[in-house]
Amino acid sequence: MWADLAPVGRDTDGGYHRFSWAGADTDARAWFVQEAKARGLEVRTDRNGNLWAWWGGPGPGAVATGSHLDSVPSGGPFDGPLGVVSALAAVDELRRRGVRPARPLAVVVFVEEEGGRFGVPCLGSRLATGGISPERARSLTDADGLTWAKAMEGAGLDPEGIGADPDTLGLLDVFVELHVEQGRALEDTPHAVAVASTIWPHGRWRIDFTGRADHAGTTRLVDRDDPMLPFAHTVLAAREAAVAHDARATVAKTLVTPNGTNAIPSLVRAWLDARAADETALEAVVAQVRGAAERAAREHGVGVEMVTESRTPLVGFAEALRDRLGAVIAGRGPAVPVLPTGAGHDAGVLAAHVPTAMLYVRNPTGVSHSPHEWARPDDCHAGVIALADVLTDLLTGEGAR
Repeated sequence: MWADLAPVGRDTDGGYHRFSWAGADTDARAWFVQEAKARGLEVRTDRNGNLWAWWGGPGPGAVATGSHLDSVPSGGPFDGPLGVVSALAAVDELRRRGVRPARPLAVVVFVEEEGGRFGVPCLGSRLATGGISPERARSLTDADGLTWAKAMEGAGLDPEGIGADPDTLGLLDVFVELHVEQGRALEDTPHAVAVASTIWPHGRWRIDFTGRADHAGTTRLVDRDDPMLPFAHTVLAAREAAVAHDARATVAKTLVTPNGTNAIPSLVRAWLDARAADETALEAVVAQVRGAAERAAREHGVGVEMVTESRTPLVGFAEALRDRLGAVIAGRGPAVPVLPTGAGHDAGVLAAHVPTAMLYVRNPTGVSHSPHEWARPDDCHAGVIALADVLTDLLTGEGAR
C-alpha cells in the first residue's frame, strides 16, 4: 500500500503537494476507496467530504481510526498518510488474528487537515463537530480565489449540505489516530511507539499591512508608506515573543501586492502561527506580536489589521483511555512514553466530543512538514502492531465511554 500511495502528489524535490479537491488529493482519495473496498469495507462520504470505510457497517458503539491524506506545500510522506495506511494494515492484521469485532470499526480520512489550500486546519473535523460555521467554510478561498464551495462542488459534492454531523459522530465510542512523531523524543529511547498526553493550544492569525504602492527608484524614503517595513519588524517580534514565553511563533506564509521588484508594495498579507504549552503563554505571545505590529505600522504610516483565522484550545486526551492504550501496548514490557505535542490534529478537534487518543511512531530526525520527514520501516510496522493490539482491545472489550 505504501509503495502504491507514495508517488501520488510527489514533486521532483521529493515533497508532496496534495491539496483538497485538487488532482493529487483526489487521486489519493480514490486510492483509499479502492483499498477499502478491496477489504470488503463499506465506504461512505459524509456531508463534509470526509471518507468513512466501515467494517461491520455503521452502527453505535463504533471504534474509529485513521488520519488524513492532504499535505502542506512540499510536505513529507508520513504526516497523515502513515495513519491511514497503518489503519488499513491493522484491519489486515486483525483478520489474520481471527478477531471478530463486537462493534463496528471505521477507518476515516478527514479532508483539509493541514489547511494547505483553504487556510483553516482540520476543516473536515471542525465542520463535523460544529467548530466552524458552514457559511464561513463555504466562503474560504484558495490562492486563486476559488471558494471551498466551488471546489467541493467541482468534486461532485454538495457544499450546501456541510456542517455539524452529530449522527456520524454519535456512532463513535472512541477514536484513535496514529501519526508520525513530530519532534525527536523517542529516538534515544528503546520505544518505537508512544501515546499522546496533550496538544498545545495554537492558532493562526492573518496580519494585513496596508500601505501605498509607488516607484522603488523615484520615491524618497521619507515619502514612503511601505508595508514591508512593519512586516519585517513583526517577523522579528514573533521570534522574540516565542523566546520570551518558551513558545513557538512562526511567520512562514506571505503575499505581497503588487509583488514587483521595482515597486513599493501596497499590501503585505502575512500569517502568524503561534503555539504554547498553556493558554496564558499563547495569549501573551499573540498580544506581544500584535503590539509590535501596531507600533511599527504607526511608525511607518501604514495600516494594520490582525484577524484570528483559527484557534484551538489546549487538548488533554482522555487519561483513562490513554493509560489503557499504554498498558495494552506495553504488555509485560516497560511503560510506554507519554508525550505532549505542539502539532494540531483531527484527534484534537474530536477530543471534545468523542473519547480520543493518539499513538506516535518514532521519527529518527524529528523533521516534519518537509520532504526529509521519515520513519524507519521497522518502526512503522511496530506502529501497525500497536494499533492492531489497541483496536483488538477496544473492539472486543468494554467500550471507552
